[in-house]
Amino acid sequence: MKKKIVLSVVSIILLFGAIGYYFYFKTNGEEVQFRVEKVTKGDVLVVVTATGTLSAVRTVQVGSQVSGTLQKVNVDFNDKVKQGQIVAQIDPTFLEASVRDAEASLQRTTAQYNEAKRSFERMKILLEKNLASQADFDAALAQYESNDAAKKQSVAQVERARINLRYATIKSPIDGVVISRAVDVGQTVAASLSAPTLFTIANDLTKMQVQTSVDEADIGKVEEEQEVSFTVDAYPEQTFRGKVRQVRLSPKLEQNVVNYTVIIDVPNPDLKLMPGMTATVTIQITKKEAVLKIPTVALRFNPPEDYIEQQKDSSQVKEDSARAERRKQWGERAQREGGGNGGGGMDPQAMQRRMASRGINRVWKMNERKKLVPVMVRTGISDGTFTEIVRGKLEEGEEIIVGTIAVKAQNQQSTSPLNQQRQQGGGGMQRRF
Repeated sequence: MKKKIVLSVVSIILLFGAIGYYFYFKTNGEEVQFRVEKVTKGDVLVVVTATGTLSAVRTVQVGSQVSGTLQKVNVDFNDKVKQGQIVAQIDPTFLEASVRDAEASLQRTTAQYNEAKRSFERMKILLEKNLASQADFDAALAQYESNDAAKKQSVAQVERARINLRYATIKSPIDGVVISRAVDVGQTVAASLSAPTLFTIANDLTKMQVQTSVDEADIGKVEEEQEVSFTVDAYPEQTFRGKVRQVRLSPKLEQNVVNYTVIIDVPNPDLKLMPGMTATVTIQITKKEAVLKIPTVALRFNPPEDYIEQQKDSSQVKEDSARAERRKQWGERAQREGGGNGGGGMDPQAMQRRMASRGINRVWKMNERKKLVPVMVRTGISDGTFTEIVRGKLEEGEEIIVGTIAVKAQNQQSTSPLNQQRQQGGGGMQRRF
């Protein structure tokens, strides 16, 4: 009986030993290695990106204020023009006839005016000699004033007809380049309601602008005179420069997203940039030069908890237990005093988020004993890839942890030790039960 009990105890011990051995290799079958990056010095640039369209700073649409058939078109696409240069001519035949008709009407009303004036002067003399009645005098005065008004109206009609005739000759209002031509010779121009656009002339293509839309989440960072860089598809390897000239206050709603228009001045001395090109814009918000910086991913790294536990010695375990107990007591006291969780009761993740909001973060590095140790740092600006270190016990060239690499251990077993034990005679031990 005693022999059976002893054998049972031994079997149980071996069984649990095998299970422990299996789980040890299962959990430790992967040796944790860490990816490291060095602390460096360099520039950190905060930017806002957007897309926009290139256009000339000043663009004029040349139209026609009179209707008619185009008799001449003197310019074409890309032609340079001077202010006052004739760019097109509408057939003036009908307009010249209108001028002659208005001039004839003026001659007629002028003759009627002169006759009415003479009659009025005679009637005035007769009235002074009491040889005419007041009624006859009033009638002569009314006729004179009526013919005077008719004459003035005819003069205005002549001026209008001559102006329309001048409008038949279309001239460039500015110096520039023709970037659009919408008509050909023989085409009829109808200007009944609005002036149709015949040409589009850009004033000076050596100075251009980019009109871009910036999301409402970023517009608060954009200010006038900020440096801008951008690229276009035509020259993907070349970066162009510019400056913010205007941030417009009027919002634009595009697909339920609120955007604001930003105008960027761009020099174009080589005339490489053309109106209508799409620009990928980078607006420089803040720049820090020659500062200590680390990869931003290092701020998000947290080592595996089991790895930290394996590093601790007995004194560290006791210290952590005491610290946890104090934190618990502080949290309970804060709750009793009506302070919610309080600082002591805050969970580690919430505490880390709170510290990060204040610019205080934690990074990890290996000390001389090859153990992970945390380093508290105060961060500055970030471009998304790198973050400025304002304060902290880090030096240029020092290595910090940015991630882990799981490497299979060489002594990892492919099968469970428990299964191996059973295959090597574990069944006989079970028969002893």
